[in-house]
Amino acid sequence: MSARAADGEAKPAGWRENLAGRLGEGRSAWRRFWRRVSFYMPKRLYARSLLIVVTPMILLQTVVTAVVLERYWQRVTEQLSEATTRDVAAVIDMVESFPPEDDAQVIRIARRRLGLDVELLPGATLPQPGAAPLFSILDPILSAEIDKRIGLPHWLDTAGEDSTIEIRVQLDDQVLRVQADRSRAYASRTHQFLVWMVGTAAVLLLIAIPFLRNQIRPITQLAEAAESFGKGRPIPANFRPRGAEEVRRAGLAFLLMRERIERQIEQRTAMLTGVSHDLRTILTRFRLQLALGPKFLDLDALNKDIDDMQSMLQGYIDFARGENAEDEGAFDLEEWAERTEDEAVLRERGFAFSLQGPPLCHVRPQAFGRLLDNLVGNSFRYARKVEVSAAHDGNDLTVTIDDDGPGVPADRREDVFKPFVRLDEARNQDAGGTGLGLSIARDVARSHGGDITLAESPLGGLRAVVRVPA
Repeated sequence: MSARAADGEAKPAGWRENLAGRLGEGRSAWRRFWRRVSFYMPKRLYARSLLIVVTPMILLQTVVTAVVLERYWQRVTEQLSEATTRDVAAVIDMVESFPPEDDAQVIRIARRRLGLDVELLPGATLPQPGAAPLFSILDPILSAEIDKRIGLPHWLDTAGEDSTIEIRVQLDDQVLRVQADRSRAYASRTHQFLVWMVGTAAVLLLIAIPFLRNQIRPITQLAEAAESFGKGRPIPANFRPRGAEEVRRAGLAFLLMRERIERQIEQRTAMLTGVSHDLRTILTRFRLQLALGPKFLDLDALNKDIDDMQSMLQGYIDFARGENAEDEGAFDLEEWAERTEDEAVLRERGFAFSLQGPPLCHVRPQAFGRLLDNLVGNSFRYARKVEVSAAHDGNDLTVTIDDDGPGVPADRREDVFKPFVRLDEARNQDAGGTGLGLSIARDVARSHGGDITLAESPLGGLRAVVRVPA
């Protein structure tokens, strides 16, 4: 019992393994086939697109010609051959029914009523049969119809130089010779349909090729612009997003990406310049105190310089690192407002907060918190009263920060977002801060798909408006 059970369990397992192996071999063969096909396929997009347009058209015409048209051609030829054979049979019946002296009358009726050129050849015999033309369907169809409806020996000539066919039928003591237009027994105008079909396809291709080239050109220009930008060269002056909607979106995305990269490079360059300047200033003070000797060494000043250096380096690190690696999550505006209100009490500043909509928004919490802290921190530094209003409709979040400080001149509002830019001309580290707070805030807003704008506040100071998708 145990051995049979083991055999019964082994067979299904082996069958499954065999089936899995065959399926794996089939998939491998299919992949090899497509790799070989792709090896011989055109590599350029224009050639592949043209192939996509031309191949279905050729396949469709081939199927129509080989299947539909061939069946239609054969059936029409059968019907025409049947009608022609009936006319010939009617002439034979008249010849056999009327006396010989009425043969002229029979010939006249055949010409006038049936459109057949009839001639009686007394004492003649049928010629030797010749070779049937290649690829001709008229000879076998017409011969079969004569055998079916007349049943007498006959001879056919369908390959004459003129547009007629000749039929000879052996009667008792004479041969009936009949000449008829080829179009009466054969669908001779089928080639016109082929010409129209091929000509229409050629016209469609002539129309499709320029349109296809116009659709490919924007993609080619986008690739050239991206390649030029990647090599450090300026993009072509005539480059602009155009073409289909998807290509336009790709072009606009490339331009926005180029602007972000150039802005980031500019900011990083300015950051390195600021690092060298600020650290050189502090190191110079260190060297000066060491040169004066222990007698003039001020430990409090050294500690303050170290704190400034630490604060400065932390700002540089935050600016250079950004918060792009942080995952999105929920940010509670009410909780942030309570924490900020406590800070306002410590700084002896007036603070008011209002909210429209739900308090939770979907952003990168630490980065967005740093954005708001930087903006409100600047207001706390220069103003006595700060008002924050947030409007959240579930899709977008708008935070407006107003203060009663000195404000920023309209022509300098964009400059304050640049790294290390201050409204005072001298970069005095003793004034506090590194000049990176607003730069970090705008980078965070733009990384969320939003932005920060500055305007004049109703309180008399500066208004900062943050708009981000949330």
